[in-house]
Amino acid sequence: MNNQNGAIYNAKELGGGKCFVLGLQHLFAMFGATVLVPLITGLSVTATLLFAGLATLFCHFVTKGEVPVFLGSSFAYLGGYAAVVAAGAERGLSQREALPYACVGVACAGLLYLILSGICKAYGSKKVMRFFPPVVTGPIIIAIGLNLAPSAINNCSENWFIALVAIVVVIVCNIWGKGMIKIIPILLGVIASYAVAAVTGNVDWTMFKEAAIIGLPVLKEDTVFHLFTSGVDSSFLISSIITIVPIAFATMMEHVGDISAIGGTIGKNLIEEPGLHRTLLGDGVGTSIAALFGAPANTTYGENTGVLALTKVYDPFVIRLAACFAIVLSFFPKFAALIRVMPAATIGGVSLILYGMISAIGIRNVVENKTNFQESRNVIIAALILGLAVGISYSAAGAITIGSVSLSGIAVASIVGIVLNAILPGKDETFGDDPNKTLASSLGKY
Repeated sequence: MNNQNGAIYNAKELGGGKCFVLGLQHLFAMFGATVLVPLITGLSVTATLLFAGLATLFCHFVTKGEVPVFLGSSFAYLGGYAAVVAAGAERGLSQREALPYACVGVACAGLLYLILSGICKAYGSKKVMRFFPPVVTGPIIIAIGLNLAPSAINNCSENWFIALVAIVVVIVCNIWGKGMIKIIPILLGVIASYAVAAVTGNVDWTMFKEAAIIGLPVLKEDTVFHLFTSGVDSSFLISSIITIVPIAFATMMEHVGDISAIGGTIGKNLIEEPGLHRTLLGDGVGTSIAALFGAPANTTYGENTGVLALTKVYDPFVIRLAACFAIVLSFFPKFAALIRVMPAATIGGVSLILYGMISAIGIRNVVENKTNFQESRNVIIAALILGLAVGISYSAAGAITIGSVSLSGIAVASIVGIVLNAILPGKDETFGDDPNKTLASSLGKY
């Protein structure tokens, strides 16, 4: 079904072949960032793909199949993983031996989602969302996109010609393309850029040639269960949990921001229906289960929200296809290697557009809600969120360290924004009073 803006809510109307291609596009959109987390941390790439797909399907199940969200690897926990591995090295543990301790912490962090989900269910999203109005979520969404942008630029810098091929193809297909061409600009950008890179000798095929064709995505040695069968350092386990769990407070705020962005993109109030408690439950359980099996924490993926905004195909069925592709491909290390040898510049080119789309959605969230920036409280809240999120991320330390806990710029900005909004006078926003409003225009009034 199409609306007046040409958005498609039932992708099956496009036919099986087009849905298949659209699913592949979402797979490519999430793949680079999702695989990057295990590459940085030392976690399993194939396990990451498997549980990203499973977590996505579970989230769609608990949200009644109404939310077009993909759960990929969270970057928020990178500092936590690094801190635990460093502490483990001091105890004589290798990276592989220390990572399960961090995974226990991530599994516990996922449980906090369940607590917030229960609060939303018991007291209603309306009361909870009073703490997350557009003046808070909008700048957070903007900051998420801005903080991701440098990684796209760094990747583009590997080969600007290859990156520009991807960027130009995406723009041309999205603006002037017709029919299916207009719907899959990201996938076409990836294919064109990758092909040019291959022809010009800018692809190193060594990893692809050495990879096995078929293999199990999860190894027992990488799981939390192996940790408890080989002997546990209780004090280190407790320390790891304390180090990791606080990060969840920031990622939960990012979750609210991402669900806000998705709702604003597709024009539906997802916070009320199917409900924030359902999306939090799906995200939290997905994160905890993934961590137990040695995969990274999951999070709602802004990259795929960017794809939704570009294609205007909002049917969650397409996202579920991408999740199924990820699960199947986790059993094929050869394919994972094919994606891993994709030039960084190709990923950078498409990511630059997608990350910018995230920030643009944040701006839209603020504008459509007519947030009153003549109010000093709103100016202060937005200013501190943006200043802290960007400033801390680009500082020498890159994070704020409190004891053994390291908080990212997004984490600090989210906490400060929520607290200021709660305590500063003049907070009179409402949520959900008008059922005809979309999420982008119903989070609050100022």
